[in-house]
Amino acid sequence: MLIKRQQPLPRVHALVACALLAAAGWARPATAQSPSLADVIETIQPKIVKIYGSGGLHGLEAYQSGVLISADGHVLTAWSYVLDAEEYITAVLDDGARYGATLVNHDPRLDVAILKIEATNLPCFNLDEAVSLQPGDRVLALSNLFGIAVGDEAASALYGTVAAVSPLTARRGAFTSLYSGPVYVLDVPTNNPGAAGGAVTDRQGRLAGLIGKELRHALDNTWLNFAIPIAELRSSIEAMRAGRQLPRRADATARKPATAHTPAALGLVLVPDVLPKTPPFVDQLRADSPAQSAGLQPDDLILFVNDRMVSSCKELVEELSFIDHIDAVRLTVQRGSELIDVELKPR
Repeated sequence: MLIKRQQPLPRVHALVACALLAAAGWARPATAQSPSLADVIETIQPKIVKIYGSGGLHGLEAYQSGVLISADGHVLTAWSYVLDAEEYITAVLDDGARYGATLVNHDPRLDVAILKIEATNLPCFNLDEAVSLQPGDRVLALSNLFGIAVGDEAASALYGTVAAVSPLTARRGAFTSLYSGPVYVLDVPTNNPGAAGGAVTDRQGRLAGLIGKELRHALDNTWLNFAIPIAELRSSIEAMRAGRQLPRRADATARKPATAHTPAALGLVLVPDVLPKTPPFVDQLRADSPAQSAGLQPDDLILFVNDRMVSSCKELVEELSFIDHIDAVRLTVQRGSELIDVELKPR
């Protein structure tokens, strides 16, 4: 059931939500231990962010959702083409305040990103209070699905249950997703245009998951309504907020082979490494090389080496130094708005 507040009515959306949900048999009377749904929704709304960026073409909406995770303006959201804005990303808060948001970092393997707006003393979710859910748990899902809210309108709210907790890897053959860990499968239509990056909370309003992007079953065209548990994102969120590179190796003293791969041996010519963290863009490909045979192209941005994230040319060289020259190398590259996996096989 979709709950929204129409402008310019006062902030009665939570009361309307509670009345509608009570009629549907979902809402329970408020008690000292169990606040009303209206009260819970009212506390969540200021923590939801409406995000606007690239898109606008048919089937490519230029908006999505996000959640505030720090009082000084860090926003957790889904990683998507919307964030690939030429000028800046716009973040609109619950009270209608508009900010230019900058991309702090992103983790394509988890399909998440961190934005930053210049503001202070903002209401936010406390990640230390994030909860894990089980099948049958009742949840609230708040997001800007269908772009209903554009200013100080409230985010749309859905109320349902966790139908299952299932690894997304079991569906990789049917759904296109780089993330392959566990998800909360929900019994409400959460994953609609604009909803990606919205919040899934428990009945008390504590953050439990991040609404994922739209995924359609390749065989019967049905949609998967799911959220990624915050527990799966926690270490990545902390690293991105702190500006740290995500951990690539549990053992920093892992033994390197006597003869390891190098970009040159694979036929990769990277852009000149002139900055402290020059992104590992492909500049050229040597003829008849493993890189050329794998289908790499100039301007591809290398993101992962054997599932380990690399954010600079130096980190790419370092990661290759752990791989024996006789072993194949798997790369994940960004080409335009696509993420592509390739395998480089040594001669």
